[in-house]
Amino acid sequence: MNSTTHLIYFSPTGTTKKIVEQISAGLGSQQTDNYNLTLAAADFENTFQNGIAIIGIPVYAGRVPQICLDRMQRIKATGIPAVLVALYGNREYEDALVELRDVTTASGFSVVAAGAFIGEHSYSTEDQPIAVNRPDATDLKKALEFGQEVAAKLKADSTLRPPEIPGDVPYKDRVPLGGISPETDSSTCTICGTCAKVCPTAIITVGTTVETKAENCIMCCACVKSCPESARALNHPAVETRRGLLMQNCSARKAPVTFL
Repeated sequence: MNSTTHLIYFSPTGTTKKIVEQISAGLGSQQTDNYNLTLAAADFENTFQNGIAIIGIPVYAGRVPQICLDRMQRIKATGIPAVLVALYGNREYEDALVELRDVTTASGFSVVAAGAFIGEHSYSTEDQPIAVNRPDATDLKKALEFGQEVAAKLKADSTLRPPEIPGDVPYKDRVPLGGISPETDSSTCTICGTCAKVCPTAIITVGTTVETKAENCIMCCACVKSCPESARALNHPAVETRRGLLMQNCSARKAPVTFL
């Protein structure tokens, strides 16, 4: 087993991070290095020449978010094994894993395993819960066991045989983002600045009021879920319609799936 595991992830609300950490625990590496691509300041360049990488992204409408692709451009590898993770909100992961496979392979990683896990949907609210509190204990146990299975594969198979991963190429059309963003309830907001600190696209400005540049919002809802006063909410009519559809069609619990 390789001595170092590199965790590379984009995780605005922390759900993807939880899964890659559990997979890493299952691998049992002696050292773990974190490369968090979530914030705009995460601008680093690296070429991985040893160890194993776990690369995790959230799924946006069946694709890898463009912001993830942009931030991964400066990350390369010289053939080290990689485990891919797509985390979705209990709808579908569709082409996200095959897209992530193609991008990471082009960057020099050797994909040896992949998994699609479930996390609380960014649109989930107290009144309309969608995969609420996931990944839960069952999901985390599955991630740990998956890491152990990957370790066993690496020990038994030195050829770094890639897994079969479902999805279509060409990928489905990307859904455009921008123009819709959470709003602030000024009656409960304390101007603490938490929303600005967690925003992946740095579009929130906090002064005497909170201003959000909706044209660049990716609707990850990190600001909503992190606000200590629950003063941020995403209540746009288009989002309300999507919530209703998700509640109607995606309420049945889905289980993680893994590919070795």
